Amino acid sequence: MNKQISSTHSKLVLSSITLAVLTMMNQAAAQQADTAMQRVEVTGSSIKRLATEMALPVSTIKADEFTKRGMTSLADVMMALPQSNSLAPSNAGSGTNINLRGLGVNRTLVLLNGRRLANEAIADGYANLDVIPMSSLLRVEILRDGASSIYGSDAIGGVVNFITKSKVEGGSVTAQYVQPEKSGGGDEQRLSATFGKGKLATDGWNIYGTIDGRQRSRLAARDRAELSSNELLTSIGRSPTLGSGGYASPANFTTATNKNAANPYYKTGCAAPYSIQGAKNTCIIDNNEYGTALHETRQLTFYARGTKQISDDHTLSLDYMRGESTIISARNPTQSVTAKGMPARVPAGSKWYPGGTGGVPAVAGLKGEPLTVTWSVADLGLASNKDVQLNQRLALVDEGKIGEWDYKGGLVYGHSGRKNYYNGGYVSGPGLNTGLASGVLNPFGLQDEAGKSYLRDISVDGQLNRDSTSTFAGVDATASRTLMQLPGGSLAMAVGVDIHRDTTEDTRLPITNEVSYANASSSHGEGARNVSALYAELDIPISKQLTINLAARDDYFSDFGNTFNPKASFRYEPSKTLMLRGSANTGFRAPTLFDRYGYRLPGSNGNTAAKWDDPTLCPGGKPGVAGSGTAVPGTVASEVCNVALPKQTGSNDQLTPETSRGWTLGMVVEPVKNLTLSLDYWNIRMKDMLANLPEQAYFQDPVKYKDLFVRNPDGSLAYIKNVTMNLGGQKTAGIDLTATYALPRMDIGEFNFQLDGTYLTQFDNQLEKDGPYVSNVGRFGLASNGTTSNFPIITYRWKHTLKMNWKRGDWSSQLTQNYNSHYEDQNLVAAEYQREIKPYSVWNLTGTYSGFKNISIVAGITNMFDENPPVTNHSGYTFGYLSSAASPIGRSYNLRMTYNF
Repeated sequence: MNKQISSTHSKLVLSSITLAVLTMMNQAAAQQADTAMQRVEVTGSSIKRLATEMALPVSTIKADEFTKRGMTSLADVMMALPQSNSLAPSNAGSGTNINLRGLGVNRTLVLLNGRRLANEAIADGYANLDVIPMSSLLRVEILRDGASSIYGSDAIGGVVNFITKSKVEGGSVTAQYVQPEKSGGGDEQRLSATFGKGKLATDGWNIYGTIDGRQRSRLAARDRAELSSNELLTSIGRSPTLGSGGYASPANFTTATNKNAANPYYKTGCAAPYSIQGAKNTCIIDNNEYGTALHETRQLTFYARGTKQISDDHTLSLDYMRGESTIISARNPTQSVTAKGMPARVPAGSKWYPGGTGGVPAVAGLKGEPLTVTWSVADLGLASNKDVQLNQRLALVDEGKIGEWDYKGGLVYGHSGRKNYYNGGYVSGPGLNTGLASGVLNPFGLQDEAGKSYLRDISVDGQLNRDSTSTFAGVDATASRTLMQLPGGSLAMAVGVDIHRDTTEDTRLPITNEVSYANASSSHGEGARNVSALYAELDIPISKQLTINLAARDDYFSDFGNTFNPKASFRYEPSKTLMLRGSANTGFRAPTLFDRYGYRLPGSNGNTAAKWDDPTLCPGGKPGVAGSGTAVPGTVASEVCNVALPKQTGSNDQLTPETSRGWTLGMVVEPVKNLTLSLDYWNIRMKDMLANLPEQAYFQDPVKYKDLFVRNPDGSLAYIKNVTMNLGGQKTAGIDLTATYALPRMDIGEFNFQLDGTYLTQFDNQLEKDGPYVSNVGRFGLASNGTTSNFPIITYRWKHTLKMNWKRGDWSSQLTQNYNSHYEDQNLVAAEYQREIKPYSVWNLTGTYSGFKNISIVAGITNMFDENPPVTNHSGYTFGYLSSAASPIGRSYNLRMTYNF
């Protein structure tokens, strides 16, 4: 499509509709004020209506529900949603995000009070929920249906709208503490304070602010050693001793003539706790000693809102959000790798050479030839990064009524920054290798004073290595009114305009070239995009029983041209106890600015998430099963077999937008008094899906993807090309079920129950256009949908949350079950280890007492029955359990106290 013609067309349409809207508003200004019942805007529609008049499937979670369930973060909220396939933010550097329907975080639109935030700064395709002040929220609305016709790009999977309190009078202070039953880390503390002043009804104004701080300590793998013991890993085909010659302390070594790795301390059992015996005369690092089950996190958020009641029909508000999220992510100690062409080599003149004066045991067969070592520097301890995200947003909103028109206009600016620092345990790679060559550093043991001093001199701790920024600036306006009376009620319409600009800039600083262990290179990427859109909506009550809603949106992207997306829905209520509803829509998602304009490097800039066999240099094994191949002569087995291989990621300037079609059909029924059931079938089809090819695809069919294995002239692997691509399609469908029941009131109190679940009927992925579809329901399969994590999406056949509430006087309690159905394991292991992951169920109990004046106390138990996370043989899960879907903390106790004043 010719962009110039498209641009001219959009501008003409925009001018015409804007003029028409202004004309109608001016004509309506002379009419009398509407005296109809107060109505509200529901997520998924621009027309104000009674909240019960919903044709679209919307789930609402009120803020007091967070309290009842002992939740300390929005991650807890998102993980409990049956419609969400979100990953637990145990190790994710990008923080908490949400993934509705398993379609990827880039396809779930996150709003704050109906408007966008600036996205997380590196990927610039989704919002980090950790920056949203939890204490400011009134409710969360989840639209479980595509909404591109109202909100534009990103809404293919659905919309999550975080709605803050509109006003606060008085104040409150809340303190919360979470303590795991087992020793170690993982404890949480949260403190928040809110204060507001002014009554809109009498003073004509209100202003309030809330500040919220939360922290969680690191939980080391050794604190839950039973979850990833050598015995457990061996029982599922993932024995740690299968590895040979990897990075360890003391170091393994090879020579120019003998590529079989060896270790001078193997016979004496290596050097606990730094390493354990591996295969073939080598030592390997002990992941249980250095591994991290949960990283240290901190959040400090602030929200303020001022509202002025200009008149009965006119309100002006200004709000400001500031959220800072910090993650201290830890990894194995710094390792010696080739840096700027200089290998990690120990000469015969070093006193640390085996059999030398430093006391390292002699090794038979060595004749003074230089040793190439793979060394993990135990003296430095864990290598840790500090990732700091700062997200700010300022929004000015004018809303009210002119004649018969409800209007709302907004001006929004958001700024998201993300900085990454070498927090601890990092040194200059060339400096490390120079220290080995000079003999000052001992790769076969802990350092003497000279070695310790040298490590301090080459430290880079505290230095900034990556600086990223994204911004969002936009203006929007919506006007709605009733046009005429139909047999079923008022015919209503809404029209709107949305103009915004997104920018991104991402810089890896030159220091990254020095820190070879981090396997990154200096780079820079930046991009910007302007989007202008017109949208309209028509609500047609054909009869008292039947209402039809039509909506459409026309977007113009400065780098892709036009896209037009319509939507139609209906609501049919043949009786007071039965309602039928349905919808159909199209969707559109442009590549994120990072995907299209981010950094591009000519070589490797990372490693695979899992360990694999190089199909050329370690052939002969079962496709996709690491450790089953055999290294070809002249190669080092630890470098080509059962090892993380170099990978190239980054942007792709050839990307094109992806599109979707979706529809829903459902019913809400009240078969008996106090029992309500809702059943909604949803179906989404996508084309030209933007994603990275999943790692296992390369190794399960290396012939098919041969061109993506980029090799050096000597045949060694330079990298696997894993940049973002336009893949094939995706077909996903399922049924949402909600049931609520309230028992008749009794002397012992009030009881009510709610079941909220999703049954997945289809989740098929197509890796290439016109290629075969592969089912991903209840198995890892080959899901690839643009998620920011290396973990695969978990697509359970059935997932539900069951809640049972009791209340009597000042006492109340809630018992909650979160349930995930069984799952076929990845099973890229020997046949005798192939298995199924069992269903996983966690029960939580909380109790609330509000009998003290101005004080409310909530106490609870999370994971009452101390269920361990499900065990998996998936190669991407280092510790052998589903850390992306379940917490390793175990049973924990939480106490929350709120004082109101």
